[in-house]
This record gives sequence, structure tokens and C-alpha cells, in this order.
Amino acid sequence: MDSKTIDLIRSNDHLTLSRVISEIESNSDISNEFFNEIYSLSHNSIRIGVTGPPGAGKSTLTNQIIKYFLTDNKSVGIIAIDPTSPFTGGALLGDRVRMNQYLFNDNVFIRSMGSRGDLGGLTKKAQEVGDVLAASGKDIIIYETVGVGQGELDVSKAVDVTIVVLVPESGDEVQLMKAGLIEIADIFVINKSDRDGSGRLAQNLASILHSFSKKEDLVPEVYSTSANKGDGVEKFYSGLNELLKLMQNKNMLNEKKLLRHKNRILQLVQERLLSNFWSKKKVDQLKLAINNINSIKVSHYEVMRKLFEDKNV
Repeated sequence: MDSKTIDLIRSNDHLTLSRVISEIESNSDISNEFFNEIYSLSHNSIRIGVTGPPGAGKSTLTNQIIKYFLTDNKSVGIIAIDPTSPFTGGALLGDRVRMNQYLFNDNVFIRSMGSRGDLGGLTKKAQEVGDVLAASGKDIIIYETVGVGQGELDVSKAVDVTIVVLVPESGDEVQLMKAGLIEIADIFVINKSDRDGSGRLAQNLASILHSFSKKEDLVPEVYSTSANKGDGVEKFYSGLNELLKLMQNKNMLNEKKLLRHKNRILQLVQERLLSNFWSKKKVDQLKLAINNINSIKVSHYEVMRKLFEDKNV
């Protein structure tokens, strides 16, 4: 990337943003120097994660709060992590279609990305895309993820605040705890709250949060909304801003940014080590060795040991 590209990013040129993001998604060989150049511009944004089970209305809620951010003169970047199409490898749901009212608004940039099978629900490239959007001057970066489950909790490591969106049918409190939601959520939203069971879920969840939260932790608030009607969204948005102010005053935002910084360094080092070791020749040799196995009589641990001893692998 040349200096002109970086200047265009800084000036919030959306065509350039789209091109650079496409290059990141396609694993183009973008130099480390490019990310070094934009680094000083990339950590002023607030990064918010919106996650929850499929069908909870995450996109509708995100669409609603964009309006409130714009009213507060905040610019917004949205990275919608969709399930990857098995045919094209691209994003399957296409959240940009739902938010096309912002298509020509320079203060809003929306990009759908395929999860590409990442268990974390947050593609590895999404954080780099977030850096680019932050460098363009976006005040708020929102990651909307595929869903939530045992293997899909690392969204909380990539953001400053994690919003978990549930619906009255999301299940009982035991299932909520099994999903690990209590540990990752900074704020809860029970969407589609006009349905039966909404009040009971809100009460049960609030009780659990007070019982299991540590004294030094902030107890997540629980909000009820019907995002498709706009009901309760303003109250939730106010609560989100109050939480951000409180986290700022307690230095929690800086602590989260530092932890994210450390995690990304570790991830980069791990990726570099893996890429240096796994040459195409080694990968091909490993596949050939595995394909030549025609019996399950020998344990897979024994097979692994023999593969490591094989000097051709």
C-alpha cells in the first residue's frame, strides 16, 4: 500500500476502504508496514461486539442504534460476520441489504464478511478490517457476529464492550450459563420482548447476574427491546453510553485495549511461526501420508508419532 492509499483511508474515501478490505479478505500480501502506518490512527475508536443466537434480531437492533450514534454526531463502521457460503466462500446473509438506508451516508460504512468456518464467530481478518475503519475516522466500530456457542466467545477479546442479544425463547438460566454468556457479556438485551416469557427471562437473568458476579465486577444490565418497532431501543442506547462512561472512568476501556493488543501480538507470532513451518511441500507430504493410511487398527496417537518421525514430512 502506498502513501496515497493511506491518505485516502484517512480522508474516509469509501471506495478505497472497500478495495483495501477486499484485499484483506482475499489474503493479499499486504505489508506489515501498511498496518504500522495506520496503527496510530486505529485505536481511538470504541469497538462494540453484538452477538447472540441466530434469529435474535441482532441486525435489526444494530440498525436501530446506528441512528442514535449518528444523532450524537458519531460515525459508525459495521462489520457483519455472516455464515460463509459453501459455494462462493463469501458472506451468506448480506447484512448490508438490511441497512441500505445508509448506503450514501459518509458517516456509515457497512461490510459483510464471511466467517469462513472460524469457530469464534469472528473472522481473523475482521480485526484488521476494524483497524482500517478506525483509521478512516470512524468513532464506533460494531462487530455483529454469526451467533454464540461454546466455541464462539472470542468476540469479547476483540472488542471493548460485548452486547449479548437474546429472545424469550433463548432458554433457561442453566443453558445461559452453559453457553458462557455470563462471562462475556457487558450488557444484555432481550429482544422481541413483546413475546411471552420475556419478563420471566429478564428477571431470571438479572438474578443470576447478581448472584454470580464478583464484587469488583460491573454487573451487566438487562434491557428489553422490540427492535423492529423501536420500542426500548432509546433506553438501551442510553444505558450503553452510561456503561461506556463508567468503564472509561474506571480505566476499564484502556485495560481492555491493552489486553486486546497483547492477544493480537500473540496471534501474529503464532501465525508467523505456522506459516514459516507449514510450507506447501510439507502440507502436501502430510496429506499424502494421511491418505495412505488404510486401517483404523493403529491408534491416531501412534500414527501421529510415526508421522513426526518420518523425515519426509
